[in-house]
Amino acid sequence: MDTVRLTTAQALVRFLENQYICWDNKEQPFVRGIFMLPGHGNVVGLGQAVSQEAKRLEIYQGKNEQGQAHAAVAFAKQSKRKQIFAVTSSVGPGAANMVTAAATATANNIPVLLLPGDVYACRQPDPVLQQIEQSHDLSLSTNDAFRPVCKYWDRIVRPEQLMSALINAFRVLTDPADTGAVCIALPQDTEGEAYDYPVSFFEKRVHYIGRRPAEKEALERAAELIKKAKRPMLICGGGVRYSEAHAEFASFSKTFGIPFGETQAGKSAVVWSDFYNLGGIGVTGTSCANEIAKDADLIIGVGTRYTDFTTSSKWLFNEKARFVNINISAFQAAKLDAVQVVADAKSALKELKKLLKGYKASYDDDIKAAKDKWIQELDRLDSLCAGSDYVPNINDANAASAKRFAKNVGTSLTQTRALALINTLTDKNAVVIGASGSLPGCMQRMWRPRAVDTYNMEYGYSCMGYEVSGALGVKIAEPEKEVYSMAGDGSFVMLHSELLTAVQERKKINVCLFDNASFGCINNLQVGQGNETLCTELRYRSDDNRHKGDFLHVDYAAIARGYGAKAWTIRTEEDLKKALSEAKRVKDVPVLFDIKVLPKSMTDGYGSWWRVGFAEVSNRKANKDACREQLEHIKTARKY
Repeated sequence: MDTVRLTTAQALVRFLENQYICWDNKEQPFVRGIFMLPGHGNVVGLGQAVSQEAKRLEIYQGKNEQGQAHAAVAFAKQSKRKQIFAVTSSVGPGAANMVTAAATATANNIPVLLLPGDVYACRQPDPVLQQIEQSHDLSLSTNDAFRPVCKYWDRIVRPEQLMSALINAFRVLTDPADTGAVCIALPQDTEGEAYDYPVSFFEKRVHYIGRRPAEKEALERAAELIKKAKRPMLICGGGVRYSEAHAEFASFSKTFGIPFGETQAGKSAVVWSDFYNLGGIGVTGTSCANEIAKDADLIIGVGTRYTDFTTSSKWLFNEKARFVNINISAFQAAKLDAVQVVADAKSALKELKKLLKGYKASYDDDIKAAKDKWIQELDRLDSLCAGSDYVPNINDANAASAKRFAKNVGTSLTQTRALALINTLTDKNAVVIGASGSLPGCMQRMWRPRAVDTYNMEYGYSCMGYEVSGALGVKIAEPEKEVYSMAGDGSFVMLHSELLTAVQERKKINVCLFDNASFGCINNLQVGQGNETLCTELRYRSDDNRHKGDFLHVDYAAIARGYGAKAWTIRTEEDLKKALSEAKRVKDVPVLFDIKVLPKSMTDGYGSWWRVGFAEVSNRKANKDACREQLEHIKTARKY
């Protein structure tokens, strides 16, 4: 057997260089590159290996371990899971920073390869810098925290272990049914230890991803149930996009006259103007999608995980409604006691369509009526401005607070009006990205994609801080398109480190920062459940030792300019229009729009419910009322 002597780290990088993927007879490299933040746990071993062995791989310097990993997640998501980045960190806190990103990837079923440095396998210099010592188990390190948030975990304590570990890692990374974060922990001594590796291990390896066909009997059971339904409804999940079943899904809906709602991951698989597209469904859904869903006698979920936001905590659907689930994952297909079609979405829809020849749903004019009503509401949201009744469903104290902020900051823009303008004035093929706060709700309801795959929302983990980092990842995946990140001020403050990376790499991303001086979404939840405002608004400490003073005025545009980005401060509609126009002429430099918006000017409601915590005992009447309402909804929600 021919061998080559390499360190563990050198062998790892050489292996990554030669991994390819084949999908529908299209072959391409699977690992695009590596995001790096070197430290003492990886700079000598893996860092040296990257310098020596990386030929095709693109190398990016991250600024925060969580941020660079989030960029890798967004890249893989926008690439429909057909290409990934590896991400490496030092030992200890650098590794711990990536745990959140690992959870984000796994919750969303997005492949990412994490390569954290680790403490010494030999244990001779223990305890080393940044090592946690557990007296009951000396084999534990920070990297064991990755175990519950990864789909595959391994630690390489001998160089020869790398081979089986990487084979298994790429088995998971290329598995459409069970992919997510993969962690290969690399002790810093093992990284540099040498071994005579078989040359064959580094030959070009192609990972073939086939389209799993549906079982004939499963398709027949699904078809039989659909034929009995009078008012079926489809749900377009992320699996439609990852399967590249966009056209098949739209054709299925149109052929049989079945309307559909979109999950956050499925949105933009079909353009918003499609007659049967009712928009977002569930907690952050549209009125038309939720109204149709409540009366549907059959739900056909395609590539959806049925999160609580999609199902309104299992309360949304008629108690007599049945379910058909088409999903590559048997685990997901079994949800809600459904008839299970475990298969690739594209192939399953094609086959199911043949079995339903002659079938038509019985909707008459219901779809048009529901959509017309929603379009009227969209028109209202689009034009909402200061001076109108823009404050939805909040108590008098919060209304006064909102007006106080508006006066102090001098803004006249509502969040919904700003979103409408951005949607209208950006390019048709521009990609929009978001993750947390009130913006995902507004966007799932209001954003109208005019081209497919132009909506990249991380909502499986709803991870604050993903927005700016994710925009960089999307830009790397789609360099020819404009990318717009929708971030609240809370998320921006939490993590915007990769804005500097975007400056460094000359990647133009457009950060739309909506500043309402609060964690507005959580403040709504807090107050809506009968509580007083507590630590959810950005205010100075007041004389009574509470945060009830004036709102903080933060110049986020100045922060962006300090990094080397272009920036605009926006308080009016005219400011926003001008800034968007001027920004289109900017090349190779990230831009930031510091948009001061009126608090409490986000969307809300539309026939949904979300099961959240409540206080069964309280001295506040508002808490008791909220508890009573939650318990009433729980009674009518599905139990399985």
